[in-house]
Amino acid sequence: MLKQRLSIFISGKGSNAINLINSFKNSSDLEIVCVLSTKVNELVENVCLSEHIKFELIASESFNSKYLVDFCDKNTIDWVILAGFLKKIPIELIQKYPNRIINLHPSLLPKFGGKGMYGMNVHKAVIDAKEPKSGITIHFVNEEFDKGEIIAQFETKIVFGETEKSLAKKIHDLEITFFPKVLRELVTQ
Repeated sequence: MLKQRLSIFISGKGSNAINLINSFKNSSDLEIVCVLSTKVNELVENVCLSEHIKFELIASESFNSKYLVDFCDKNTIDWVILAGFLKKIPIELIQKYPNRIINLHPSLLPKFGGKGMYGMNVHKAVIDAKEPKSGITIHFVNEEFDKGEIIAQFETKIVFGETEKSLAKKIHDLEITFFPKVLRELVTQ
């Protein structure tokens, strides 16, 4: 089997992107070939440079379906992985990669998903709602924010006195542990 070629799209700190790069760098069946970022990110860019992975910064005015389709075409991408990517994926890219665009969301969807639900916004909403648990959802991307078919979910209990910050740490630990495992299983089956 040919190696599956992955691109990671990011908008934030990039800790999940770095975790995926480190998890897959010696893989015989998949490789991360490029990272596309909506923000300047020297840390991820330096990791990409050291691992011979293309890093590209996309300006807001360039973000459109033609740019994304061309980017994936020229890099011969098989899978698109969203790791803290905050822009809506255009329908043209979804149609080009049916069930091959994967998102990581920091709540147990369908709760606490949709536009504006990212990062600390999610954790605050979960705590304000007095939920007994939270977690992560790994799902396929479709035309609506956070509405694609769920691939896997992993949860953590919310304890008495939980804060947004302490919940964010628990969620991040779940992401670091489970996102690479689920992606490897999905992409190489």
